Amino acid sequence: MQAPLLTKYGFRIRTRVGLVVDNLLIPGRDAAEAERKLRQIYRDCEILARSCQQPAAKAVPASYEEVIALITR
Repeated sequence: MQAPLLTKYGFRIRTRVGLVVDNLLIPGRDAAEAERKLRQIYRDCEILARSCQQPAAKAVPASYEEVIALITR
């Protein structure tokens, strides 16, 4: 069974005391879920900017022969 694919959403916020937090990454199935999670952590924050970071494609696993070739170089 595969885990659900979560996208990371980047936020730049101003907290209720006025501090600006940059590059705050929150995982979620969609933007609304990520924003809901953000507002649970930072109540009454102001969202200054948001961005979507797509998950990286999974790398093809190396074969046994490729690993041995790397070790014996």
